[in-house]
Amino acid sequence: MDELLDRAPCGFLSMTEDGTITLVNQTLVELLDYKRENLVGEHINLILTSPSCLFVQLYLLPLIALEGHVEELYITLKSKNGGEIPILINASKKNVSENNNIKCILIPIRQRNKYENELLIAKKEAETALKAKHDAIEELQVTLEALESQTEELLRLNEQNQQFKIETKRELELARKIQQTSLTMPIQNEDIEMETFYKASKELSGDIYGIYQLDSTRYGVILLDVMGHGISSALITMSLHALFHRLIREQGLTVEKVMQGLDNHLHELFQSNEDARHYCTAIFLLIDTDKKQIDYINAGHPSALWQDANGTQFELHSTTPPLGLFKNVEFATQTLLYQNNGRLLLYTDGVDPLGTEYLHPFLRENAFLTLPEFKKKMLQTLSNCKIDNSKSDDQCFIIIDIK
Repeated sequence: MDELLDRAPCGFLSMTEDGTITLVNQTLVELLDYKRENLVGEHINLILTSPSCLFVQLYLLPLIALEGHVEELYITLKSKNGGEIPILINASKKNVSENNNIKCILIPIRQRNKYENELLIAKKEAETALKAKHDAIEELQVTLEALESQTEELLRLNEQNQQFKIETKRELELARKIQQTSLTMPIQNEDIEMETFYKASKELSGDIYGIYQLDSTRYGVILLDVMGHGISSALITMSLHALFHRLIREQGLTVEKVMQGLDNHLHELFQSNEDARHYCTAIFLLIDTDKKQIDYINAGHPSALWQDANGTQFELHSTTPPLGLFKNVEFATQTLLYQNNGRLLLYTDGVDPLGTEYLHPFLRENAFLTLPEFKKKMLQTLSNCKIDNSKSDDQCFIIIDIK
């Protein structure tokens, strides 16, 4: 490695597309308190905190693969003794002649506290100097000049921070739009009618749903809720969305295959990093309007409610733990047979403030309403609920009329 690069005032590493470190400069080695031979050949997860591992695997590496580079992304490194080092990373795989490796510049940004502390010390020295004797005036002038220099540096860092916040907000807004546009549209025909509602508690949501017409009489409906909120949950949600979109189109579709596929995906996603593990609740329904039959599996999700034309209600209870929580879970399909038309209500735990003790009579008392009217009244009821903002959650529900 070139001596100038090896001793550059910032970290440098090269890695393969799957994250294996192939080259690292001495600056980064010393920053992390490792030896060079301890890093080369290892996966980059070795020097990342758990949230950063997830961010790199699900966002940074795919973005580099798509666009060829990233600029000024914030992640946190983990030193050999466990200390956390915030950095900005610039990475690119453009103009690389060998192996298409990704080259990364890593700039530590932990100097902000240092500058703030120095600023407070300088201020105190200035106040002391003002009260001192006349012979301290010359020393005071030096201190004031240092204070001015440090203030300018702090303002520069603050400007960089504000720019970073603006860019992050812009990226989150783009991700939110992508997430919302991926949602499938409700189905309306002579056999079935649907209405949906979807609202994220933050920019990004851990809830996702999919609605599919498989043939003239069969419909697949899935609703998932990934643990937590924000970027990590949203990234997992989108990966699950892409998977069940594929699974539900496969030949020989069964409810068990779909749920088993999603469960396996979550276990594979976190098999090398248990600390970053996420799980999700899910309910999947396969509705056959010709057989008048609903096959379903509920994996730790709030019970869906069915009410037939006579007002008889049935809960589609959870029968297995959430997806990704335990390995080797056996998924068994449950079946609901119906004789006449009825209404189904599926929802995530963000609608739980209403409670099943409220939803049962609500469903019965408003059975005469059309689906749009029913949805409007349910939203009015949700908006009137007094919910602790500290416990706010994504809100999503699906209403289905089977004719």
